[in-house]
Amino acid sequence: MCYQLKTPNGATEAVIDDNCGISKFYAIATTLADDLQVKFLNQVDDAESLDWDFQYKDNFLTLHYSIFNGVSILPQQLENKKKDSTAVMELANYLQRMAY
Repeated sequence: MCYQLKTPNGATEAVIDDNCGISKFYAIATTLADDLQVKFLNQVDDAESLDWDFQYKDNFLTLHYSIFNGVSILPQQLENKKKDSTAVMELANYLQRMAY
């Protein structure tokens, strides 16, 4: 299941799975790193959420996990909303094809 939301600032957030455990987050991170050579630049791990920042092509994005909302991908910056939103949906569609 994959769908998109608009964040309060107008950017696109792609929800990869809204009902999953943390193991799916790690599987998605591994897929991004192995298949698309994504390098995670910053990792913030809290008790209820994980935010791993990465660069995909020229876009700075975040792989987000929440125990309440599942796994999603969203842009880090507000300046390039259209370009970043395109990249977010490109990754979401790729992950959906990979059976996430």
